[in-house]
Amino acid sequence: MGTISVAVEEFAAAAPAVVFGRFGRSGEGGWLFGAACDRIAVGEPVTVEAPIGGGPPVEILGRICALRPPHLLAITHDQPWRGRIRLRFADVPGGTRIRLDATVDEQGLEWLMRRRGHPVRALPPTGHRIGVLTSRSGSGSLFSAAVVNMATLAVEEVNSTGGVDGRPVEIVGADDATDPGTGVLEGLRLAAEGCRTIFLTTTSATYEAVSAALAGRPVLLVHTPMNEGGGESRLRIRLGERPRTQLLAAADPVMRAAGGRRWFLAGNDYVWPRAVNAAAREVLPEHGAVLVGERYSPLGARDFAPLIDRIAASGADIVLNTFVGADAAAFERQCHAMGLRERTVSLGPAIDEATLERVGSDAAVGIHGVSGYFQYLQTELNGSLLDRYRAQFGRWAPPVSSFSESMFDAIHVWAAAARRVRSTDPVEVADEIRRGRFEVPRGTIALDDRRLADQPLHLATARGATFGSMSDADRRR
Repeated sequence: MGTISVAVEEFAAAAPAVVFGRFGRSGEGGWLFGAACDRIAVGEPVTVEAPIGGGPPVEILGRICALRPPHLLAITHDQPWRGRIRLRFADVPGGTRIRLDATVDEQGLEWLMRRRGHPVRALPPTGHRIGVLTSRSGSGSLFSAAVVNMATLAVEEVNSTGGVDGRPVEIVGADDATDPGTGVLEGLRLAAEGCRTIFLTTTSATYEAVSAALAGRPVLLVHTPMNEGGGESRLRIRLGERPRTQLLAAADPVMRAAGGRRWFLAGNDYVWPRAVNAAAREVLPEHGAVLVGERYSPLGARDFAPLIDRIAASGADIVLNTFVGADAAAFERQCHAMGLRERTVSLGPAIDEATLERVGSDAAVGIHGVSGYFQYLQTELNGSLLDRYRAQFGRWAPPVSSFSESMFDAIHVWAAAARRVRSTDPVEVADEIRRGRFEVPRGTIALDDRRLADQPLHLATARGATFGSMSDADRRR
């Protein structure tokens, strides 16, 4: 398919030093390609809305990787594809000409063509095809930031040790745009292109929609991230943490950290947040908690002021944040801006390292997370994984988190099961996954007789824009 170069220009009636200094600042430089970042510094997360390929701008998530103030700012990114953008600020009569240069590789071209509704010819398979369906755009793009990288790393490791049944494994990628309807179309495409197993790191809403759309077809679906359970069958496996066990691990330590017991439940309006809050209504009162409110906002919401006012009026000590991805980051930033963080802490079962760095260091104070994986885990397998990840994808690649590491685990679990049964037949592999125990970077995981993934759980607290351990609260389920 090849590679294309894209150049776009804008003009500002101010000197380059002024325009450069305002880049990404809300209300000042945010007009410039829709940029958003807290600081202009190498390594800082940044979002850019780039007018690439016609149609609406493409939201690109990356990091600043090079600076030459006030004339050059470079961004490396992994979402919605891997690439690099250069912004040049030139002094011209009357102000500054800002030029955006981007290179769109084969993955990016395919993503753009599908997003614009153009057909993309499927290539013939080179080995065992597996589908990787995740959210490379939309609200879920934050938690999916490293998923494709981790899937790529897992498949390369499997292939370096002989593949499966003597044949290599090949990824076919897809983006659900954090939308169940799009997820269904992409799931059907993956099945049509020969993927007998599809791994989903998506919202539960997409998983349920794809599962229904592929009912009756011999395709194994493996939902890798934290989830509320349900929807399992012989060809439907859901790995990841469950709300009840997350809350059991976190309730007492978080109340000690908050110095209070009043909880407000707030999140996106879809199946997973509602399931978490249903579990909270059962678990938290058993630990002496008092529930003082419960409210939901649609996926993609950005103005949380009325909700935050309601939380403040409730006298809550703790917010159970069940927003996901970009919504979670926007909510926490607004909580900080409106002063709510001065009187509350947050527990975010789905807040991971990728989301936390978009919250920013200042707004992250008082945020806690609970999951089966954090980057700080001191295991030999995790140390080796992080070394290989950085060696392959570079220092500015998005952080590994429970969401992306779950994809790495799932592919290795699938490959180990397929090797044991010497087949990629979906039923045989699924049955073997349920029988086995597997060593992965987060520890030992196995499906128990309730179809839950038995795994360690850890409670973490924000330390700057990343997580550190609350070691006295770490515990196994």
